[in-house]
Amino acid sequence: MGQRGPKPLPDNVHALRGNPSKKPLGEFLGGVNPVVEIPSCPAHLNDEARKEYKRITAELKILGLISKIDRAAISAYCSAWGEVVCCEKKIAELNAKDPKGEAGLVGLTPNGYQQMSVWVQIRNRAYERMMRFASEFGMSPSSRTKATPSENQQSLPGFEKPDAPKTGWNAL
Repeated sequence: MGQRGPKPLPDNVHALRGNPSKKPLGEFLGGVNPVVEIPSCPAHLNDEARKEYKRITAELKILGLISKIDRAAISAYCSAWGEVVCCEKKIAELNAKDPKGEAGLVGLTPNGYQQMSVWVQIRNRAYERMMRFASEFGMSPSSRTKATPSENQQSLPGFEKPDAPKTGWNAL
C-alpha cells in the first residue's frame, strides 16, 4: 500500500511556505547527517558506468545527498546504467543489420514464434534496477521530496542553529 496523505514537500519549500503544517523544528534539522563527500569510484565499473559515476556523484554532492557510505548503492546504480548502454548499443547494431530494423527488438523461439529480444529483456531489467537505486538518491521527481540533504552541506533559511556559520542559502 502506498504512502498516505499528500506527498511530502522538500524542507526548503516547506520552510518557504511558512511551515503551514506546524512541523516541529527538530524534523527539519533531525536525522543522520554524514559528511558530504564523493566516495572513490569502484574499479570493476565499465567505461560507461564510470562516466555516469563521475557525472552523478558531482550532482549529488552539490545537492548534499552523497557520502562515503553510499559507494555500493551508487556503484549498483552506475553498473545498471552501464548495462543499459551496452544493451542499447547491441540493439542498435542488430537493428542496423536487419532490413526491417527490428532484429534487436524481436527474437525468434526455436519453434519460430516471435518474442522480446534477450537484449531488450536485459536492458529492461537493468532499467528497473537503476530506477530503484535512483529513487534512493532522489533522482526522480517524486523521490526528490523525500530526499534530505546532509546537515553538513546546507541549512534551511530561518532555521539555523545558534552560533552556526552561514552556509548554503544563508550565505547569500
